[in-house]
Amino acid sequence: MSKNLHRRKPSLVVATISLVVLSASLQSIASADDWSGWLGDARDDVYRETGIIDEIPDSGLTVKWRAPVAGGYAGPSVDGNRVFVFDYEKSSGEAFNAPNKRANVYGKERLLVFDVDSGKELWRFEYDCPYSISYPAGPRCTPTVDGDRVYTLGSEGDLHCLDVETGEVKWARSFKRDLSAEPPIWGFASHPLIEGDLLYTMVGGNGQGIVAFDKMTGEIRWKALDTAAGYCPPIIMDYAGKRQLIAFNPEGVDSLDPISGESYWHIDISPMYEMSIARPMRDGDLLFASGIKNEAVMIKLDSQKPGASEVWRGERKSAVYCSNSTPAFVDGVIYGTDCNDGKMIAVDAKTGDRLWSTFQPTRPDEKRFIKHGTAFVTRMGDTDRYLLFSEIGDLIIARMTRDGYEELGRDHVIEPTGEAFGRDVVWTHPAYAHRTAFIRNDKEVIAVSLEAPSN
Repeated sequence: MSKNLHRRKPSLVVATISLVVLSASLQSIASADDWSGWLGDARDDVYRETGIIDEIPDSGLTVKWRAPVAGGYAGPSVDGNRVFVFDYEKSSGEAFNAPNKRANVYGKERLLVFDVDSGKELWRFEYDCPYSISYPAGPRCTPTVDGDRVYTLGSEGDLHCLDVETGEVKWARSFKRDLSAEPPIWGFASHPLIEGDLLYTMVGGNGQGIVAFDKMTGEIRWKALDTAAGYCPPIIMDYAGKRQLIAFNPEGVDSLDPISGESYWHIDISPMYEMSIARPMRDGDLLFASGIKNEAVMIKLDSQKPGASEVWRGERKSAVYCSNSTPAFVDGVIYGTDCNDGKMIAVDAKTGDRLWSTFQPTRPDEKRFIKHGTAFVTRMGDTDRYLLFSEIGDLIIARMTRDGYEELGRDHVIEPTGEAFGRDVVWTHPAYAHRTAFIRNDKEVIAVSLEAPSN
């Protein structure tokens, strides 16, 4: 694909979003204690609540409630008194997990909404949705809550806007019908991002790699990039005096004007099988993007104007190659699970050199390697402690620094009900809110207390 085509101007430009609205949005993010979408309110995978435990006691954690759900990779979201879980209830067809073959199954995608304190179901929304994807357990995208509306994006490209109180459909879009988009082999996975009056997600196709929708009506406001959708959600950052929309896609990392879709800069990186999954993470003026095998690039951001340059590229024994879990990038060190050997690896951001590695957060008994070994990494406020959720269903608190990994307790909180590469796994990111971890597999969602004991 032509790089000139890749960075051409967006096909549709709309009216500007007021800076007052953007500022108000950011202030609400900073003060909230909910987990209103993928990686939390601020989309940075940092859990900021106070009054939570520093270590997991030997006696384990208390499960506050359990509720039945069906299959899916979409983590819960939490807003106010509601917990949102997006799942798939299969009715027929043979489900199998093959890396290069689509399974054809039939069933319903469902949004289930539970009371945050009791687990009582409040309402549900469902619709028929035949699947023709690989790994067909269910949806990939965490519901995104914004004010009185919740947004879901299903594996086959069904985008819905619903009333949070009642489940009433406000509007709906089909990427296949409305945009002639072909679902990626592993399904649409770009968790919707909302800022101001726009909703952003990756769609895929000529001139529509990323699309901005009016969040209130579903109207397309602009489209940009000639690229397949990939699997990575977009992010927005402030740098060089500009808001920048970052879209990691199968052709590279692109920075766009979030209001118009105009291109600011592009850095090439092409993960195998179009597997741009883990969102790029920033620390200061550095931005790290990672894909499978040996695809990783450290990007230096221009501080004077929107621009970027390459610092280093990963090599066979350097960097970390993240697949379906996003790394943490803190104080010059990257912490992520590597898709090649399945270890948690710490990497020096300046050089790409590996500082240490361990199987403890993924599979402690492993000695050699596990393909796509996974642990979901969430920083605990402004500390060196992290909540890690392993693919075997363990919730862990650990201290991670450039000097090493120190475990501060773990508890086996849920069973791995999925399958990958012949092993049982649970591949969903928890939600952390209300001093509670909300965790789901393909059978249940549970609420696990993280509240510190009162003195």
